Amino acid sequence: MRIKLSLEAQVTLIALVLIVSIVFMLGLFHFWFENIYLASLLAITVIIPATVWVIRFYMHPINRILMALTDGFHNFLDNDFSVSIAKTRNDELGGLVDTYNKVSETLRSERLYIYQRELLLDTVIQTTPLALMLIDESKSIIYSNNAARKLVNQGKAINGLKFHALLEKLPSPFTQSVESGLNGLFTVEQDKNNETYHLTQNRFLLNGKVHHLYLFKVLTKEINRQEVNIWKKVIRLISHELNNSLAPISSLAHSGQLLSEKEKHEKLKTIFATVEERARYLQQFIEGYAKFARLPKPQISAIEASSFFENLRKIRNFDFKTNSQNAVFYADPSQLQQVLINLVKNAYESGTEPDTVTVTFNQQPGSTEIKVKDRGKGMSDKNLSNALLPFYSTKSGGTGLGLPLCREIIEAHGGKIMINNRSQGGLKVSLLLPEFTNNNGDSPDKTD
Repeated sequence: MRIKLSLEAQVTLIALVLIVSIVFMLGLFHFWFENIYLASLLAITVIIPATVWVIRFYMHPINRILMALTDGFHNFLDNDFSVSIAKTRNDELGGLVDTYNKVSETLRSERLYIYQRELLLDTVIQTTPLALMLIDESKSIIYSNNAARKLVNQGKAINGLKFHALLEKLPSPFTQSVESGLNGLFTVEQDKNNETYHLTQNRFLLNGKVHHLYLFKVLTKEINRQEVNIWKKVIRLISHELNNSLAPISSLAHSGQLLSEKEKHEKLKTIFATVEERARYLQQFIEGYAKFARLPKPQISAIEASSFFENLRKIRNFDFKTNSQNAVFYADPSQLQQVLINLVKNAYESGTEPDTVTVTFNQQPGSTEIKVKDRGKGMSDKNLSNALLPFYSTKSGGTGLGLPLCREIIEAHGGKIMINNRSQGGLKVSLLLPEFTNNNGDSPDKTD
């Protein structure tokens, strides 16, 4: 078992040993030569080199530990916490080495924890749909995420580029919104479709320098979804109130018709028959709107494209084109069939020749695109901008729910619907569907 002595005790012990040695040597030489001066000279000659050797021998391991600690602390300044020092002493220096090793281990663990958090934060920022850009005093971009690169530079790197130079390549509402210095919504027309963005901008000090943080978020789907939810609430309220009135009206009309037949009043019979017919029509009309308000959540499954479109052609004939004969995509089969039947029906009613109605299916990595094209009259700019709104119809007697229902179904799939006029006449409706997986990362079950 090693005896634990403090540095002070060690130095005191060495000093006592040296004093005893000096006295012993002085007495020994005086005994031999019986001359105090000669004895003192000889004692000094022997004691001084021995003392120097003892001090150097004692201080050598201490100096090594102090140098190791100095190097270790310099490594701390360089953010290197990987160096540990072997504990070889059982005194204050040993305690100092032990404390250094604990501090090194703590800093190493903290740095690893901070690195993992930074990695997690960067992963979240890079995968978020929110476009983020950090700008320094020189108006250069020093940090950005994937959404920002796609927004301002087609997915290419933008760090180091001038922020306002990139903004000039975008539609003017982006620049106007940034220059206003305010947070809020703005609308941009892209490919004849309106996209709504929300801009958040903050100014703060980072390392003593002014920086600006810009966050752009696309809110088109969220706003459309809220708009549809409001329409659904209105439809449910109106349907409830009208159904409460229609039920007794239909009953009274039927009873009146039976009485008029018994009493042989032909005119009353005709009146009651008309009232009953119109009540029945109004009830069917309300049920159509209620169907829009009660659209169920899509049940996603894998669909074989060839068999799906072949079955669809038996209901509504069209020319089918695809870039893959054995493609499999993911959607709710019944809901998607309802969408395509509606779009093909609209194409037939647009004044096009039956053989010019075309449905194309193109599969790309991560998405599926379906297009329904015709050579009909197309739409005016006003009708294009309003075509997906509930209750807006260009047909006499139309309910204005066909295309909004299609939009609601596609957006419930996480996709997008776009309507454009074709350059040589006619209309093109594009459906973009994302790739789906279940919670385990596997594809949904396969169905025909």
